[in-house]
Amino acid sequence: MALTISISAISGVSPYDVYVCQSGGTGCFYISEITSVPYTFEIPIPYDQSTSYMVKIIDAEGCSFNSIQSL
Repeated sequence: MALTISISAISGVSPYDVYVCQSGGTGCFYISEITSVPYTFEIPIPYDQSTSYMVKIIDAEGCSFNSIQSL
């Protein structure tokens, strides 16, 4: 079953690059460039089978925002 993530708020400067990584911040997979929220996406295989993952967002000025989630 697909795991869906919703981003409802972001600080920083648009546009934003969205990644899904292993919870330690390694093995990042690029999802998309976005300019506004809300934004929803499905976690790709094989990250959808992990017990935890990290969403990493990098804004136009290179600032990184991270959130680790456990299932």
